Amino acid sequence: MQLTITKSQRLKPKPDEANLGFGTIFTDHMFNMDYSIEKGWYNPRIEPYAPISMDPSTMVLHYGQAVFEGLKAYRTDSGGIQLFRPADNFKRMNRSGKQLCIPAFDEDTALDTLKQLLKMEKDWVPSAPGTSLYIRPTIVATDPFLGVRASFTYRFFIILSPVGAYYPEGFNPVKIWVTKEHV
Repeated sequence: MQLTITKSQRLKPKPDEANLGFGTIFTDHMFNMDYSIEKGWYNPRIEPYAPISMDPSTMVLHYGQAVFEGLKAYRTDSGGIQLFRPADNFKRMNRSGKQLCIPAFDEDTALDTLKQLLKMEKDWVPSAPGTSLYIRPTIVATDPFLGVRASFTYRFFIILSPVGAYYPEGFNPVKIWVTKEHV
């Protein structure tokens, strides 16, 4: 499978690393790949970040046939970029997909593509303490069909988001209530 790369003509300004928040800012590019029963996984591409158009009857909207993972890329003190066990994330994603009748993708190809995407978006990986580039691979059912069955078509996409702390309190401990009852 040949990866197609289309570079964005309009690059976004990089955000202030002191005010990243979580999951509200997205990089210039994303990965997309399609699946059909006839072709298998096909048309892998890195292209400008953009909305995904869906028919109102798209199966994921009605039956929730989707899987996702989450991992992070970190900037090292020497300026490099590191990932923590990305192959494990793709293996887990395929295992989850199997439970939902989502066809497996080639994990090595997905990892190579992720690395290519990260090279393109390297300037988006923040370096401030407590920050990272959040990576969200997702597969959704795309058949326009109302009925209970597995989809015949899917979209696999990866989006990237520079992030700080998940909670508004930052990296301070979060208060929770724990009980042994009602479990």
